[in-house]
Amino acid sequence: MREGRRYWSTQAGLAHWQAERACLGPICENLFGAHSLQLGMAPRLSDMCPIRHSLTWSPTRELANDAATVISAPDSLPLDDESMTLVVIHHLLEVMPEPHRLLQEATRLVADEGRLVVFGWSPWSFEGCRRPWAGRRKVLPWRGQWRTPGRLKDWLAFVDFEIERVDYCGFRLLGGYPRNAALETLGRRHNLPLADAYMIRARRRSQWAQVVRPRLRTPAVGRSLLGHAPRVASNEHERERMTEVD
Repeated sequence: MREGRRYWSTQAGLAHWQAERACLGPICENLFGAHSLQLGMAPRLSDMCPIRHSLTWSPTRELANDAATVISAPDSLPLDDESMTLVVIHHLLEVMPEPHRLLQEATRLVADEGRLVVFGWSPWSFEGCRRPWAGRRKVLPWRGQWRTPGRLKDWLAFVDFEIERVDYCGFRLLGGYPRNAALETLGRRHNLPLADAYMIRARRRSQWAQVVRPRLRTPAVGRSLLGHAPRVASNEHERERMTEVD
């Protein structure tokens, strides 16, 4: 956690943070609810969101930034089921020893009308190609295991979530920082998978309900109306039939 915060305070970290915040902005503008939660090591990204109560996470009390911080293990959050309109997992699946449990815990908190947003490092970016260089995998952000959106799609399907959209952000030239506005605009417009990071927007998978139609019964004969027409004879018609027989 301390090493991650040091990276996000560097020039490269701040440039990536600003690009990812701009990518998250259009999603936040359309979400209205009571609570949101960000799981990660970077500063809060969703401060522009109209959601009233924005929470962050910290593993220990001394690392908490403010009072609106959930202090717990990341895979055992003391929050109610489906209590969050927005849950953001920010570059945490790469370094967690049990990322499946973290993802399962995060999806548990998302309300039916809410969204899950996952930020990850792209293995096909310039940074991803430079990871095998000696010593780079020992420090953040190159430490851990970088996964493609296709791999996370399978993980989300296991917890009954589906991907709505994948956006790429953090476009830059080799050796520079993602601060080139023209390059970022071009990459975002065509959504090219060449950026340093990607953003997955997911929601709970729709469950089709099976409608069971009740079988209607007639008060007169107590039989189903479906497939057979009831025969109801009044007392007057019965007397007329008996008179004709006599």
